[in-house]
Amino acid sequence: MATLRFHVNGRAAQVQAEPNELLVDVIRGQLALTGTHIGCDTGQCGACTVLVDGRATRSCTLLGVQAEGCQITTVEGLAQGDQPHALQRAFTTCHGLQCGYCTPGMLMSAAALLRENRDPSEAEIVDALEGNLCRCTGYVNIVASVQEAARLLRAEASR
Repeated sequence: MATLRFHVNGRAAQVQAEPNELLVDVIRGQLALTGTHIGCDTGQCGACTVLVDGRATRSCTLLGVQAEGCQITTVEGLAQGDQPHALQRAFTTCHGLQCGYCTPGMLMSAAALLRENRDPSEAEIVDALEGNLCRCTGYVNIVASVQEAARLLRAEASR
């Protein structure tokens, strides 16, 4: 067993994990943050996407030991207290989700994009979400949700 230390959703965390344990399993099992979903186990669906040092990362393709010392943000870390993140609000108002299984990964990929680009084009949004699969929505409302979240974030920043 290895002792892993990192920050998750802004808080210091220390867990014991096997050297071959995937980050997604550490997040869901050791830290009980079950918003990060396990979909394909091969990095192709994006349901397990989290931010590692601000970058969208598929946690099913990263060993927990590789995250040692990193800043990790899961979907649970998007909200500020009781206030949902602009992405969470926009996905609700723009109907960017149906079954919800892919939603955490979509939110995290979109969050990484909006950290870098507060006014992304439709093509940039599509490109940022390329590795996240949704079988329900057809992506139209997901892209609209990210556009709305970008608008909300710009409006919040101008206040």
